[in-house]
Amino acid sequence: MLDGMTTNAGESQTRPRRRAPAGAAVLRADVTEAIRAAVFAELASVGYARMSIEGIARRAGVGKTAVYRRWRSKLHLVLDVVSALAVQGLPAPDTGSLESDLRLLYEVTSRALRHPVASQVIPDLQAEAARNPDIAEAMQKALRDGQESVASSILAAAGQRGEIRPGLDRDLALDLISGPLYWRAVVIRSPKLPKGYLDALARGTAEALKAL
Repeated sequence: MLDGMTTNAGESQTRPRRRAPAGAAVLRADVTEAIRAAVFAELASVGYARMSIEGIARRAGVGKTAVYRRWRSKLHLVLDVVSALAVQGLPAPDTGSLESDLRLLYEVTSRALRHPVASQVIPDLQAEAARNPDIAEAMQKALRDGQESVASSILAAAGQRGEIRPGLDRDLALDLISGPLYWRAVVIRSPKLPKGYLDALARGTAEALKAL
């Protein structure tokens, strides 16, 4: 066999190349990203309950068929988009101290949570999560996993520097790090942080972690 040729009884025959099935859809990445962006915009504008494939397609500038080629329902589309948040992650701070790492993490997280789209989308999806276990699982993954990865890096660095004791309760430590901002931004939905809040939060959390 050589370069797609086979020899049979002294005669060369060209092996036919494999082709994609007729009519197979080629999913363009730019269209996929436009649809994902449209999902967030629609969620912020009308909420999950009133969101429709038609509205998403119209906002993305594509036909409904382009959406259905990628996701078979509104639920699967939203689950995919929300789950993708988990793998985006946040940059792991590396400032040289636990308190400074926490302060930087809180600054980045608070900006993200105060974004107009996030501030509307997250509470709406949490309401839907109370009725739909699939959305609940996706929300937990999106909101916790990315934050947990960064918080774990902060704890590992603090442990290497001797700022926290070995063997502390990791789950409790992660709750201490991640809980306060989500409580304020998502639960009580306070859009503006008091002056000096992030500094005090970083300082208090660092002291709490050292006391564990």
